[in-house]
Amino acid sequence: MDFTSIFLVILFIVNIFFAGVIIFIERKDPAATWAWVMILFFIPVVGFIIYLFLGQNLTRRRMFDWEGIYQIGLVDRINQQIGQIRDRTFSFGNAIVDRYRDLIYMHLINNEAVLTKGNQIEIFNDGAEKFDQLIEDIRSAKHHIHIQYYIFRYDDLGLRMIEELRKKAAEGLEVCLLYDELGSRKMRRRHFRPITDAGGKIGVFFPATFPKINIRLNYRNHRKLSIIDGEIGYIGGFNVGDEYLGNSKKFGYWRDTHLRIKGEAVDPMQTRFILDWNLASKHEPIAYSENYFPPKQREGDAAVQMVSSGPDSHHEQIKNGLMKMVFEAEETIYIQTPYFIPDKSLLDAIQIACLAGKDVRIMIPNKPDHPFVYWATYSHIGKVLETGARVYIYENGFIHSKTMLIDGKINSVGTANIDMRSFKLNFEMNAFIYDEETTQKLTAAFENDMQQSIELTLAMYKRRPPLIRIKESLFRLLSPIL
Repeated sequence: MDFTSIFLVILFIVNIFFAGVIIFIERKDPAATWAWVMILFFIPVVGFIIYLFLGQNLTRRRMFDWEGIYQIGLVDRINQQIGQIRDRTFSFGNAIVDRYRDLIYMHLINNEAVLTKGNQIEIFNDGAEKFDQLIEDIRSAKHHIHIQYYIFRYDDLGLRMIEELRKKAAEGLEVCLLYDELGSRKMRRRHFRPITDAGGKIGVFFPATFPKINIRLNYRNHRKLSIIDGEIGYIGGFNVGDEYLGNSKKFGYWRDTHLRIKGEAVDPMQTRFILDWNLASKHEPIAYSENYFPPKQREGDAAVQMVSSGPDSHHEQIKNGLMKMVFEAEETIYIQTPYFIPDKSLLDAIQIACLAGKDVRIMIPNKPDHPFVYWATYSHIGKVLETGARVYIYENGFIHSKTMLIDGKINSVGTANIDMRSFKLNFEMNAFIYDEETTQKLTAAFENDMQQSIELTLAMYKRRPPLIRIKESLFRLLSPIL
């Protein structure tokens, strides 16, 4: 037997071994398992390397230290609400909350997501307006500033943020900035030296084991949170970079959705930040203190649950929440997402809603920021068109908004896309909001965006060129691991 034959035999045995690991030890879902097995056997050497970078499994690992939340009474409130719903004594004095108590209960049980009340919610669709307000809040901070972004760029907006945080650190405030290393891969700690020299702290989520080589291409912290003095919280789709201000020739105007929240909902946002920070910065942990959770005044009428998900959990909490919202819909389901790659369960739920006569409208971008994901999106869009959904292609730049609106009554806004990466692989956070006023504002924004979109009909979709059909078919196969 010559060297080539021996090499091929060894390669075949190695592939069999890793396929066995994926099937019997990793126990991924069947779609992802088949996708990885296909990659291993069709591109043996390269496939194995890809698996080392993308195929790790964090499920069932305890990563975050939850003990601290007992100190702030959050667990007691969660258990009280669970008991009240079970005993049928739960009443929030709000007809919408009472209507969706099953959804609320599911989040309490599966995610320890306390239902908060008295929240005031401000909606931002424009990046310049959002960051102007955030910087104004940073300037007004008195005790601490906690900032977390997936992408932080060293450009005009990034430098502006660094300077504002430097000033507050120099004033003696606690300034903690956490960023994801892969999302912010061009950033270096030296870029944040003005903050650290002034006394601020910088945390990096899942940093590279070796310089410029990060084997964790999956399992990224995709959350975007800002908490000011424990009183104001920001969550949504905007990252820190000039393109999010619409200053990109490639994307043009950047249409997104971000929330500014005042009220009880800031407490679980603060808890989430501390959990993420303490995982990333074990040498400089944040201790739970009442200074981070000041008493809240009633700011508005919105009821909110902050729901987190990640690869370390057994249940896909955000996806399950979105599915439950679809099941609860009586008339309308509006979805905005830059990527539409649902798994079979969510796709089935949306198709059933269409077949049951619900008004389902989905809005996606007209251009890709990730080509593979874009064509997988287009493939899944064809499925919902076949069952009667209305699909809109946003033309006024790039739409990055991550929202679901149900019957003009409840909504979900956050960091999670409608794709399997957000549901299974990334660390995400969404606000589930039980408030007609907020939902109506988001619905009006959606309907305004429709005026700046082209409706993609089933007839138009069927006329797509052969090359697009090939791209769709190829990347649909890989969609479980995109």
